[in-house]
Amino acid sequence: MFLMVFICRLTLLLLGLFLTAQANAVDYKSIVIEPSAIEINGRNRQTQILITGVTPNGDEVDLTNSAELEIADSSIASLSNSLVLGQTEGQTQLQVRIDKFIELIPVRVQGYANYPPVNFEVDIIPLLTKLNCNGGGCHGRQGGQNGFQLSVFGFDPATDYEALTRQGRGRRVFPGAIEQSLIYSKGTGLVAHGGGERMKPDSQDAELLREWLKQGMPWGENETPTVQSIQVNPDLRSMTPRSFQQLRVIATYSDGSQRDVTRAAAYSTNMEVIADCNPQGVIETGKLAGEAAITINYMGKVDVARVVIPQPNVPEPVRPEWFTSQNRIDDLTWNKWKQLRISPSELCDDATFLRRLLIKTTGTIPTAEQTRAFLQNDSPAKRREAIEEALASEDFTSYWTQRWSDIMMVNSATIGGRSAYTFYKWIRQQIHKNRPYNQWVYDIIVATGNTGNVGPANFYRSQRTPEDATKTISQAFLGVRMDCAQCHHHPFEKWGQADFYGLAGYFNGMKRDKLDDNRELVYHPGHKSISIPVINQPVDTRPLAGTASEADTTTDPRPELGSWVTSKDNPFFSRLVSNRIWKHLMGRGLVEPEDDFRETNPPTNPELLAHLTTVLVDNRFDLRNLMREILNSHTFQLSSTPSDSNQTDDQAYSHYLIRRLP
Repeated sequence: MFLMVFICRLTLLLLGLFLTAQANAVDYKSIVIEPSAIEINGRNRQTQILITGVTPNGDEVDLTNSAELEIADSSIASLSNSLVLGQTEGQTQLQVRIDKFIELIPVRVQGYANYPPVNFEVDIIPLLTKLNCNGGGCHGRQGGQNGFQLSVFGFDPATDYEALTRQGRGRRVFPGAIEQSLIYSKGTGLVAHGGGERMKPDSQDAELLREWLKQGMPWGENETPTVQSIQVNPDLRSMTPRSFQQLRVIATYSDGSQRDVTRAAAYSTNMEVIADCNPQGVIETGKLAGEAAITINYMGKVDVARVVIPQPNVPEPVRPEWFTSQNRIDDLTWNKWKQLRISPSELCDDATFLRRLLIKTTGTIPTAEQTRAFLQNDSPAKRREAIEEALASEDFTSYWTQRWSDIMMVNSATIGGRSAYTFYKWIRQQIHKNRPYNQWVYDIIVATGNTGNVGPANFYRSQRTPEDATKTISQAFLGVRMDCAQCHHHPFEKWGQADFYGLAGYFNGMKRDKLDDNRELVYHPGHKSISIPVINQPVDTRPLAGTASEADTTTDPRPELGSWVTSKDNPFFSRLVSNRIWKHLMGRGLVEPEDDFRETNPPTNPELLAHLTTVLVDNRFDLRNLMREILNSHTFQLSSTPSDSNQTDDQAYSHYLIRRLP
């Protein structure tokens, strides 16, 4: 045991010496320390230090864990790695040393004599969320765990307070014997717990919980300031493989005050193999190049830190002469490869191109005659001509009718054979005529009439309730998944129940009168108000982040919604379909999953997605034109054989991604 402890300590010492040596080896143009002055107001407050070195070429490097930090008077403040903690009221200084660079940061500690009043909603709910006690896999699941249920991610603090303090026969919280309170003893591992130890008994998290119990489990003052937003710094950083980056998270409250919540926030990643983040807010990159987004969640507010990891020890690539710009797509993918320091594969051969083109546009493979004719064609424009021929073919219409029918949930098992055929035939007409996408989506949203002869009216045969229609339309046309918001605030987005039921209000009161021959008459007699269930709270009918509907009880409100959804100024609508088309043709969406657009799920190439969206909108939502833009790019026509440079790339499209046949 002694030998193991010695080896661990020696390893940490050597790592510290290595990081310090690395920091000293660079002549930094400047070094930035945040914050420039430290104020700690209360015993349960702390401040995370962030130190950034700027190299002569402008690169930013995290020096937080390689700097030498020292508090002048340790009786007033102390250090836990790079976290400054108060010890008693007073003033002192933090010395930051990096090689010959030395800077003194003033430190002021006040309000330390007594532990400040603990607020359940402001202090305890974030703690339960950080420890994942109220997650969907633990006590936040339907029915809870072992009779103890919390609201998912703390969306209903009042109910959680009741569950903790009034239920469980007094065993969950017991101020007279804190260590016998199950919320404390199980959380710290003092008593067997299915979720394991969630916090150390000597941690600040455990101290906060003890203080809440000691103070008599207060709810707190109702006028206590609430969190309005959080901000992470840095929000974008280029890193190397196997490296670290400290984050600093600041919450802003309704009274204008700010608080360092770096150690109180919860962190998650969308690409664990690229980069992950620990509970202390330290990002650690893996061995692969690529990009990742770290989501920071505190009290229902979210922010994102993006991480880019270029190929290590590789010079900036030189653009190959053959990779000429067929359109703006090629320039934007090249910019990304240059940032990641990877080079593209060669262009695919003619036979591969033709096969790929037809599979992706028509769902067929070329015949022997087609292949021979294409290979024998010496025209430099033959690929462009083949693209035009594929886009104009009947096979294209048939294939894309099937694909859009799947998205629109055309299923004879759920809506009946006649309805499915009527809807399918209508969609085929839209594809065949190349009708602008926004126009026929509008017709679906506002559809009214006999399902036997009005194709889009059959959309509402599968969407039987306002809730069903809300979830389907938001995901299929906006790329926003509202399922979570039906019951609680979305854990990774800004949408809550008011947003969900505000959208559902457009479909409340819809009628589906039965007709003969398994048909229905679909119509909306007029706007009908809607309320959030359980709490019975009325909400305004409105689009996402929009204003209240002006429809009255005699007016169908859906045309108002349809106009908003399909507007050229609605970024949700155009981004989603652009991403859908890109994913189908290229094998991977710029946003994955393709219909899950969130601030916490950013595109891998934002500039490219913006360009595709512009092409779509500027050309009146012509889907064939958008496909033409992608198909003619050299990016689409790259070989699927990776090079030494790009063999680990599956995000930047430096080689064509191999996928199973559809």
